[in-house]
Amino acid sequence: MGDNANRDKSNGQETGAITVFCPTPLLTVTIEARSDGGPELHIHAGGQGFWVARMVARLGVPVTLCAPFGGDTGRLLKTLVAAEDVQLCGVEIAGSNGSYVHDRRSGERVEICSVEGAKLNRHEADDLYGATFAAALDSGLLVLTGQYPVPVVPSKVYRRLAHDLRENGRRVIADLSGDDLAEALHGGIDVLSFSHEELVRQGYAGSDRPEELVAGLDALQQRGATQIIVHRGAKPTIARLDGRLLEVITPKVDPLDHRGGGDTFFAALAAGLARQQDLEETVRFAAAAGTLNVTRHGLGTGRLEDIVALSQHVRIRPLGEAA
Repeated sequence: MGDNANRDKSNGQETGAITVFCPTPLLTVTIEARSDGGPELHIHAGGQGFWVARMVARLGVPVTLCAPFGGDTGRLLKTLVAAEDVQLCGVEIAGSNGSYVHDRRSGERVEICSVEGAKLNRHEADDLYGATFAAALDSGLLVLTGQYPVPVVPSKVYRRLAHDLRENGRRVIADLSGDDLAEALHGGIDVLSFSHEELVRQGYAGSDRPEELVAGLDALQQRGATQIIVHRGAKPTIARLDGRLLEVITPKVDPLDHRGGGDTFFAALAAGLARQQDLEETVRFAAAAGTLNVTRHGLGTGRLEDIVALSQHVRIRPLGEAA
């Protein structure tokens, strides 16, 4: 997966490359305990879109991050993103990016401070749409990530991006919720990665029972998602791939940090799709990446060789088939 991307001379598209739409990049400050017990400060770029893009880059796939940047936090974020081998397609905004400070010296994350990012005005949102559309036309695969802790662009931007890229023969994958997901579904999603909690919370499924979740998959497919993957925490992932209902079973681990497994899964899924790999094998690889991530400190991390090795121990079988 680490071979260089090629450019299709007929349309300028860079095959094997990815564009990530990231409306809410975050500046993250984490306080850790040193070996001598003293405090140690870690300053990083963060947010779902960045974590996905960083993991894609670490898997050897060229990736462009399209995001707004402004204020002191934005200036520092651009430097931090560039240091991670992620191509930056930034849009300048008048406001500032969001940030948070977490204390992990106890072994648990304790939030000390969280600052919301500024909402983009109409012209800034249009600039972000235009930059993302142009970059995704060049790369061939658009990854839609959500808005946290608060929305900064109108949800209709997701519909426009999904619709317009697919109309131009590009693939769109998404990990979204709420109004952003509803709008993206209207535009059309090639592969949707989703949690079972959100499936229930948003009313697509009546409960977390497997038969209810399958009904939720049907509802999402009718609304515009072609392939759907639903994560269930420690339970096997359920997927509807090419009309087949499957469950994905990974080796059992004791999580060190449960956060980030879904984003790492999503990043590995995008990397496999960009490389035109078999869909089922791509899901197997993505499941291994997500499993390894929860055994590590840090979001969107993991070594390619370890993920490849673990993927040989991921089983995919028809849903409901006896073990």
